[in-house]
Amino acid sequence: MTPSPGAHRFRIRFRAWRRGPERGGGSGSPSGPTRMASSAARGPRCRDRSRRGRAGRGSASAGSSRSRSRAREDGPRALRALPPLARLPRPEEAAAAAEPRPPSERPDGPAPAEPGGGPGEPSSAAENGAVPAPRAAERRGQKRAKTEMLLLKLSQDLECPSPQPLCVREVLGSSEAPEGTETTPGGRPKRRAAKVALLYLQELAEELTSVYQPPAPTEGAQEPELERIQKKRRSRRRKEEETDSDDPARDADFVPSKEVLLQAEEEEGSDAPLSEASEPELEVLRGHSGKVSSAGRSKPQCRGLAPNGFHNSIMVPVEKCSSLTCSLRDQKYSQWEFPDWIPAAHKWTCLSESEAAPYLPAEEKSPLFSIQREGIEDDGVLYRVNRFSSLQPHEERRDVSFFVGGPVWAMEWCPCPEGSAATQHVALYCHGSMEETRSVAGLHRGPALLQLWALGTLQPEPGSADRAGLAYAIAADHGCVWDMKFCPSGAWEPPTTARKHPQMCRLGLLAVAFSDGKVVLYALPHPGALRRSMRTQVKDGSVPKHLICKVQSIATLQVGSVQAGNVSECGQCFSLSWMPCKPHHHLAAGFYDGTVAIWNLLTTSLLQCVRQPDGSLKLYPFRCFQAHDHAVRSIEWCKADGNFLVTAGSDRKIKFWDLRRLYEPINSIKRFLSTEVAWLLPYNGVTVAQDNCYASYGLCGIHYIDAGYLGFKAYFVAPRKGTVWSISGSDWLNAVVAGDITGELVAAVLPDLAVNPLNIKRSSDRRFPVYKADLLPCSPAGPEEGEKALPRTRRYGEMVTASYLRFRDTDLRSFKNFPGREPMRRMHTQETKAELSLDRLQLEALHKVRFSPNLDAGAWLVSGGQAGIVRLHCLAGLATGLSRELLPERRARFRSRSSPRASSPGPAEGSPLPVE
Repeated sequence: MTPSPGAHRFRIRFRAWRRGPERGGGSGSPSGPTRMASSAARGPRCRDRSRRGRAGRGSASAGSSRSRSRAREDGPRALRALPPLARLPRPEEAAAAAEPRPPSERPDGPAPAEPGGGPGEPSSAAENGAVPAPRAAERRGQKRAKTEMLLLKLSQDLECPSPQPLCVREVLGSSEAPEGTETTPGGRPKRRAAKVALLYLQELAEELTSVYQPPAPTEGAQEPELERIQKKRRSRRRKEEETDSDDPARDADFVPSKEVLLQAEEEEGSDAPLSEASEPELEVLRGHSGKVSSAGRSKPQCRGLAPNGFHNSIMVPVEKCSSLTCSLRDQKYSQWEFPDWIPAAHKWTCLSESEAAPYLPAEEKSPLFSIQREGIEDDGVLYRVNRFSSLQPHEERRDVSFFVGGPVWAMEWCPCPEGSAATQHVALYCHGSMEETRSVAGLHRGPALLQLWALGTLQPEPGSADRAGLAYAIAADHGCVWDMKFCPSGAWEPPTTARKHPQMCRLGLLAVAFSDGKVVLYALPHPGALRRSMRTQVKDGSVPKHLICKVQSIATLQVGSVQAGNVSECGQCFSLSWMPCKPHHHLAAGFYDGTVAIWNLLTTSLLQCVRQPDGSLKLYPFRCFQAHDHAVRSIEWCKADGNFLVTAGSDRKIKFWDLRRLYEPINSIKRFLSTEVAWLLPYNGVTVAQDNCYASYGLCGIHYIDAGYLGFKAYFVAPRKGTVWSISGSDWLNAVVAGDITGELVAAVLPDLAVNPLNIKRSSDRRFPVYKADLLPCSPAGPEEGEKALPRTRRYGEMVTASYLRFRDTDLRSFKNFPGREPMRRMHTQETKAELSLDRLQLEALHKVRFSPNLDAGAWLVSGGQAGIVRLHCLAGLATGLSRELLPERRARFRSRSSPRASSPGPAEGSPLPVE
């Protein structure tokens, strides 16, 4: 398409007007004086733009470059006005250039006098590569650009008496000639003022930091490496501070890229090998930098391996958590609470064998099982244990196994004071039949048996361990048990405490959630005191081997307020939580319809406490609220503050509550179907075990979820293939343990979750298997060499005759070379390639697992599942700090508190008294 003559004439006049009077502008261009006056009126920016237009007139693409530069007039003018730099000016040149000149001698005058020739020829200064110093601002109050100030300071060289000319082209690695003008593909000259300024700041930082003389390192071979690392970090911090102080809108070259920032963070958080002598120097430098010092705490020394084989970065939070638990328990725990609730002998009735038969589990013998221990040759022995009997503890590993008679669905440790060195007890409940199933809807009543097992002292030192035995059992008619909780502190007294008959020395207070919708509170006596009292009830004075008693409870808790209605409306009680802060007078429970009820156990209100004819109490809650749309599957109190509560429901929601404002939760998270939660003492979040029915592929397992205060994302603790039925946390070890449907018991050491857990590396090194239970086929004569398919049946009788259980235990005394050991390789294979067989009875499944809350047995955990075999293990490798430091101190403190005094029927002044 041919342009019209009019358009052609317009373009010629426009170019002539743009060209100006120097090269014979057209009739539309103004004269020389008029143009100078208009340029002076427009200010320095227009003069810079006209000077830049004359400098780039030689190229064919200068017109398009000038039009693009006019479109970006909001950008910085100072950097665009500078030509490409070849070298920095000498002091005498910069001083001469900085002197003011008359308007006739200025380069933007009507007839500039250039010594090198005409206007199109380069000057001698340009040939030598010198850069004229930036001119001072002509208007009063006008601010100089930062680049001009830096170049002016560098040209005057106030700090170096004998400067050396710095070749910027060599520093920047440019291969072009100094007299050549380097341009972008669009024709615009490249801006290198930002690079020159950054180089100057780097040299200035090195000069300033070189004044500080670091102490001589202990090893001479590491001195050059240490100086290089420290100099690199100091220069990077100085550059970051100067870069952050600039406005990014003024010059885009000063804005660091995301890659640079990520690289700086990785290098600053890297584990560079620094000696102890260099750490004080780094702390001094951090103190001089405002940005680094305000960021938070200094990073602790976490290099190398701990004596147990774990990395020090894994063990540091464990030691921190142990000391914090000690200090907080001194504040939150009590020595003696509920002094009126003392077990009495006349409220306990010993049952005969015929009377106790309806309450006993149906199975009298356990299924066949074998135990393979890492590092010990397998003898191939198959065990079958009688009901309420146990195996002898292993001499080296000290693991214990006993059979309770049915599938375990509730279990809890009995708390005792730190340093008491007392016998440890575990309370548990199992179904009466291996094939028994319970509906969660509606209310159910029937026989139930609560078992209390004595496990011995469980000393951390290796030696002869005590065999576990059934201390006594409680027969109840309230249906099956879904949860049970002991009073955290103040309910235990020494077994030698003197009590007048019929009172017995108290072991603890136990709250039990039954399927008839009631919560029953029992005051448990010490087994020895109970047996002495039962001898007076029997005619011949002989007590049966397994003591089973009918007990009159201390109190019965049920709903009855206006908000919650009656017991039938709320349904079964699935979860309990005792207030962890003294005086432990609040108890919370979650029900089938989503209601959470809270009772005040010490209330004297006639509307909340009713005394029954038999002397027991009937308590009603003082607070009820609708927490979920469906059943509350787990509830947990915050151990650091009694005002906060967390609930997990069948509506797939986890909610954090502030009991001072219950009209809405603090935080509500809908992720997956949770089975149980554990709230560890030092953190403001919970670890959650989940069902795999709603979990995405690869995301089923154990998660840590923040309550919402810090805003952290969920931290994936450990992946699991099947449903995780139970989870428990240890405040002493900063660890959690979980049992799943595949029969694997996995423990994980948590990081310091007070900081963002997304920066944690190698999370797989923090978890390890405790043991793995496998169901293998066998013949009636014994196990077969070749495995065959297991029977696809849900009947216990058919499954137990055609299969046996194999437990493979991990050596937990040391974790040296742990990633390459066989249990770790097996665990990683199980996490990725495990197969679930849901069309048969899951005899190997683990339903309940609990860490010991007591310091004397802080490394022990107990687990049980579908087979009715309860196992006890010690994480001796994690408890080195407990047994070495905390335990001796607490035992000496306990002995000083319980020194012999005058005997009394009950504890006086808040502490239990032993017999003289």
